[in-house]
Amino acid sequence: MSQPNQFSLLKQRRFAPFFWTQFLGAFNDNLFKTALVVIITFDALSWTTMEPSLITNLIPGLFILPYVLFSATAGQLADKFEKAGLTRFVKWLEVGIMCVAALGWVTHHLWLLIAAVVGMGVHSTLFGPVKYAYLPQQLKPEELIGGNGVTEMGTFVGILMGEVLGAVLVVQQPHGLLYEAAATVLVAALGLAAAYRIPHSPAPAPDLKISWNFVSESVRNINFSRKNRTVFLSMLGNSWFWFYGALILAQFPVYAKDYLHGDHGAFVLLLTIFSLGVGSGSLLCERLSGRKVEIGLVPFGSIGLTVFGIDLYFASLAFSGGALIPAGVHLDAFALLAQHGMWRILFDVLMIGMFGGFFIVPLFALIQLRCDPQHISRTIAGMNILNALFMVAAAGLAIVLLGQGLTIPQLFLVTALLNAVVAIYIFSLVPEFLMRFLAWLLIHTVHRVRTVDVERIPAEGAAVLVCNHVSYVDAIVIGATAPRPIRFVMDHRIFKLPLLGWIFRTARAIPIAPAKEDPWLMEKAYIDIAQALHEGELVCIFPEGQLTRTGDINDFKGGIAKIIDRTKVPVIPMALRGLWTHLLTRNRENVFGRAFRIGLRSRLELVVGEPVAPQDVTPEDLKQRVAALRGDWK
Repeated sequence: MSQPNQFSLLKQRRFAPFFWTQFLGAFNDNLFKTALVVIITFDALSWTTMEPSLITNLIPGLFILPYVLFSATAGQLADKFEKAGLTRFVKWLEVGIMCVAALGWVTHHLWLLIAAVVGMGVHSTLFGPVKYAYLPQQLKPEELIGGNGVTEMGTFVGILMGEVLGAVLVVQQPHGLLYEAAATVLVAALGLAAAYRIPHSPAPAPDLKISWNFVSESVRNINFSRKNRTVFLSMLGNSWFWFYGALILAQFPVYAKDYLHGDHGAFVLLLTIFSLGVGSGSLLCERLSGRKVEIGLVPFGSIGLTVFGIDLYFASLAFSGGALIPAGVHLDAFALLAQHGMWRILFDVLMIGMFGGFFIVPLFALIQLRCDPQHISRTIAGMNILNALFMVAAAGLAIVLLGQGLTIPQLFLVTALLNAVVAIYIFSLVPEFLMRFLAWLLIHTVHRVRTVDVERIPAEGAAVLVCNHVSYVDAIVIGATAPRPIRFVMDHRIFKLPLLGWIFRTARAIPIAPAKEDPWLMEKAYIDIAQALHEGELVCIFPEGQLTRTGDINDFKGGIAKIIDRTKVPVIPMALRGLWTHLLTRNRENVFGRAFRIGLRSRLELVVGEPVAPQDVTPEDLKQRVAALRGDWK
């Protein structure tokens, strides 16, 4: 069945006005901040006597300080009040802040501009919980990855355009500062106009009593999120990405000037490439994830952040321009592109951005999908607090390390290595991320998997899934294509296999044995199944009890009836097609002949049938349903 493209959301009122509002907000943030950074970096003496590197690391820190102070309050406001009206209030605030900034530009007053930086931090703090709580309220679960991807793409395209225009406008002589002032006020007004088109979005907790003590409320928000381990660790992963990004991006102005010997255009080029990377990575998430929240992309993104962060260090050392360009000469972007080694640097920056998109989009969608809907804005607010603390820590670490004599390329290397350590730690705490990555890797490299009616698997609540059993990788294929985690019931001997056993233990599979072999383990399996269903989880069993030796479906055993007798939940029949030629089956046909015939990427299908009510469940009926779903394609 054909699925609508994620860009079709841009034609719908439930998404389009919101998209343009947040796009223009991101655009204006960077139109303003980039112009300020360019002025400080390339015309510092006319504004301040402070070191440019200190100011360029201080500005991001001041921008995110309001996240620490006001995120808890912002989260409560977003849960208590209707989101469209609250968005309009925030946009009016942006207009006022940009008027203050315009006065700073016109009067050549640096500290007035820095006050506006803090003001825009307040604006973003108030809008953040509204932004990410709005999406799950207006979009279907299967639209979340696409909606988040388009939103993140729009955010980074807005950042890119703001950075480019801000850097270009402010250096126009003699009226660059006036152009910058007018542009920021105009964009704020356009954002306000877009906000008036956002549809009514009811408050999830209108009776919530606001606590103005931001310290106690911040602690309360974070403690509430910690109750859901997966959500909380996803929040930490999200915050780590902003730590990584803050360390890298804050160095770009001085890196472009002192290491690449470029002018402000070189700085804009680096930001452009990075933003294009994040935008393209965010959009690719929907295609790579199959329109579901695919957390297997998170480890994939993390690997890329480390690999290309390390290579950026070596590419910086290999850059030949530093030795060939005379001191005091700063090349424009086009001249830099002709320097040996510059394309490698740009490729690394592009890949860091792209893999950052793979890392961040699934985490956002997972938090939105799995946190308490009544507490979503406060959960996002808690995440923003963590983001702010991590980014403040990043700014502080950069100032300390650079002050101790580290070069900017060395700082890139330290950041990439830290990312590897943190990723290993997070994935050891939540093995589901790594397991999903291995499953995702399998079905996107070895196989081409198509799903049919997979939306029949419920987005929430308990159910038993039954499927034909063809190969040793059946569970991996099903788990990689299902929209939510599944507890598989599997023969206990599989857990002794080196790699597969680790994967299934990580996925919290339930081992089972025949009654004549180990009656205690069999009874324990039924208890574990009942407990999982009681907790609202999905459980998948293979009622044949063994792999097929002929490619045909064996008789279904009575275990399914015993499960349903204990716990009355729907049963969903499924069928795998195309796995009989897989190498990990009991197919007696010549292995090399099969491998040659199926080629490098075999085609598979998972077909999902209509749910069967518990009172109608019989092994014979379920076998007929699964056989009908599979058809003649083994």
